[in-house]
Amino acid sequence: MSSIHTNAAAINALATLRQINSNLTETQGRISTGYKVQSGKDNAAYFAISTTMKGDSGAYRAINEGLTLTKNSLTTARLGSETIQGLAQQFLDKVAFAQGAEGGQTEIENDLLELVKQMETTLSQSTFNGDDMLGAGSYAGITAGTVAGATGVLTRTANGDATVGVDRSVVTGISRAGGTYATTTMTVATHDMAELVADFSAIATGFATNATDATNGAAFLAGILVSTETVMGDVTDIATQIGQSEGAIEGQQEFLNKLADTLDAGVGAMVDADMEEEAARLQALQVQQQLATQSLAIANQNPQNVLSLFR
Repeated sequence: MSSIHTNAAAINALATLRQINSNLTETQGRISTGYKVQSGKDNAAYFAISTTMKGDSGAYRAINEGLTLTKNSLTTARLGSETIQGLAQQFLDKVAFAQGAEGGQTEIENDLLELVKQMETTLSQSTFNGDDMLGAGSYAGITAGTVAGATGVLTRTANGDATVGVDRSVVTGISRAGGTYATTTMTVATHDMAELVADFSAIATGFATNATDATNGAAFLAGILVSTETVMGDVTDIATQIGQSEGAIEGQQEFLNKLADTLDAGVGAMVDADMEEEAARLQALQVQQQLATQSLAIANQNPQNVLSLFR
């Protein structure tokens, strides 16, 4: 049946054209933005999951940036502690040399005091952006330990350990970023290195007088060598622990980078458009649009055929 009021063929052709135009608009949007899921209406589940994962990735990258500052502080502290360690080794060598030296103790004391000055300078310079991990700011307020002239044994009168060689087990958090993946610990007290430099100062001060004492000189030299070796060992421990903490930070940063990259890849798999597929789809839809337009034009001509019945 033909009707001049209702053209079923044109209605169907128009519906097809509208659907093709809608698909074409969607495909063009994916090509222009690069996303196949841009909002919750595209795919609610993927949109919710990807939004959460993007937030996690951003948080991990922010934590990583915070760890970079901490790592820089640790690197500075490590370089300072290693420099002090090298000076401490020279200090120990001179004390060891004094064991069998005949005379020259005054010159040795002067050398020891000069090494202490270099340690103090290194300590004061081992800060990064105000972050003082070796206790340079507290050095001036540290009460120096005392050395027994008769035995060469060093005892600390304040600032923590009462005697040399006590296990330093104070746990100090060194991460400023916060969060599960940004926390590490360093088993050295904040001001240990400053205290150890003060120990070297105590050992050097009055060295010549005690070493040349007619009664106790030999005992002093033997005892002060043991005390120096112990302090040297503590310096090495701190330098080692700081190096370990720096290595831990680097490991955390590497993990965070890989984790954030994995999350980004997962998000991309869910929401990114496949550009090759979309390009092929665009060409197909453009052909379909042209054919649908022609089909609609043909359908709109059908009522014209009714006129031939009245001729």
